[in-house]
Amino acid sequence: MDTTAVALIVTVLVVQFASIGMQFSRSERRVARLEHKLDQIMAHLGLQDDDPRLQQVHELARTGRQIEAIKVYREVTGAGLKEAKDAVDRMVA
Repeated sequence: MDTTAVALIVTVLVVQFASIGMQFSRSERRVARLEHKLDQIMAHLGLQDDDPRLQQVHELARTGRQIEAIKVYREVTGAGLKEAKDAVDRMVA
């Protein structure tokens, strides 16, 4: 196989992986927006998530242990870093 063919194959693979990454990123953003909207609806209706670990998140946030709170929040909800940080910041505010 000559270098041109190898370069072409590598280029095609890189473009495909980049495309997959963009689609995944877009899906993550859509899911995060939907979760945020659901959180707002639940808050408006006065509903709470029953997961006891969320109480731990509130306690950690209230006692100034935001990094730990963010970590636990991400474990419980599967949220991304920014979403978890924003959620913990809202708990403290």
